[in-house]
Amino acid sequence: MRFTLVWLARPSPPCHRDSMRLVLALLAISIALGGSALAQSTPPISTREAQRPAKDLFSRATRPASTASRPEIFGSYARGCISGAVALPTDGPNWQAMRLSRNRNCGHPALITVVTRLSREAAKATGWPGILVGDFGQPRGGPSNSDHASHQIGLDADIWLTPMPARTLSTSEREHLSAVNMVASDWNDVDPAAWTAAQRAFIRVAAQQPEVERILVNPAIKKALCRDTTGDRGWLHKVRPYWGHNTHMHLRIACPPGNTHCRAQAPTPRSDGCDATLDWWFTAEARAPYKGPKKPPLKLSDLPPQCRAVLTAP
Repeated sequence: MRFTLVWLARPSPPCHRDSMRLVLALLAISIALGGSALAQSTPPISTREAQRPAKDLFSRATRPASTASRPEIFGSYARGCISGAVALPTDGPNWQAMRLSRNRNCGHPALITVVTRLSREAAKATGWPGILVGDFGQPRGGPSNSDHASHQIGLDADIWLTPMPARTLSTSEREHLSAVNMVASDWNDVDPAAWTAAQRAFIRVAAQQPEVERILVNPAIKKALCRDTTGDRGWLHKVRPYWGHNTHMHLRIACPPGNTHCRAQAPTPRSDGCDATLDWWFTAEARAPYKGPKKPPLKLSDLPPQCRAVLTAP
């Protein structure tokens, strides 16, 4: 009884509070409806609302969409949604979730499994107490009111490269504590005052998780990994350079088995990526500000048709 009372008293975002309730309701929904819960939706979205940016519609959903059988993904990492998402608990033995007010700690159960396992293995590999976990996705996935182009189908997670403190962070600290920039001020290499062998070991362990499809890091971090990795280099091909990502790594897992509507990304090249393709990221061309036309925000009609049902499901 004491454990139950403490657990209920802990603050957590709506996605997490409702995750267990959702799981317990799945069997009852299936029996009552005799079919997909997505078919039983709330009143349809009006034509006028459907013309609004999809991020406005998905960001106002505070709870996952209920399903009759299992979580299901529709679409791709940057154009899709998820039904039956669950949330990473706020605290675990080797992790703490950050920025709880965003309500972006929801994902496919496969992602939760990978991150919780990674937290244990990373603690052993680095000597850290644990890891700090940033954004997963919204309760129903979809585009968000942020700088995330992906994180839409519950298979992406931002994980800080700053070690978790050996204490429980306060709500205020979770909202305002800054992740540490691992890259030097000229953006040509890592900052030796921040980057250590522990960060390298952390990324290696993450890339070695069998479900992980790729990891995005700042080009300077990729450069340091290429230079300093000895022995087994077979995991380096999963680590891809990309703009930003100087304080965290963006971990992405592959489409889970059985999710037939999940659109997989092209696999990473099998080479380690420590060649001329990496050199390009340090050129003036790569660093030039983008001057092309601004892409319009995605609308509901730009997403898979099932996402309308996900958005309006119970």
